[in-house]
Amino acid sequence: MKSFENLEVWEETHKLVLEIYKVTKKFPDDERFRLTNQLCRSAASVPANIAEGTGKKTLKEYIQYLCNARGSLEETRYHLRLAKDLDYIDEEKFKNLNEKYNATGRMLNGLINSLKDKSPGT
Repeated sequence: MKSFENLEVWEETHKLVLEIYKVTKKFPDDERFRLTNQLCRSAASVPANIAEGTGKKTLKEYIQYLCNARGSLEETRYHLRLAKDLDYIDEEKFKNLNEKYNATGRMLNGLINSLKDKSPGT
């Protein structure tokens, strides 16, 4: 399998994590152990699961980790919506980040589907 660092979807989700960390620096201090922590953790979980999956022995395990990444991606999208609804990020920032997560979600789904096509029975 390829190194995770050579995967475009990993690279894009890593960039998004860096952006999330910058955005959450502006959240209120009392959110540090609540939404800030949850948002950073779920965002970082996406590329981390992609990376971890590339180290697995079987294609089935790899696909499972990519599916976990997809779940973390959706969790992150929810946390972004919550941050918008709490007025921690504005509508424009939310739309921008949400679209980026939608685009990387499509990339991730494409990778999962291509791997499933190569692996009978998954």
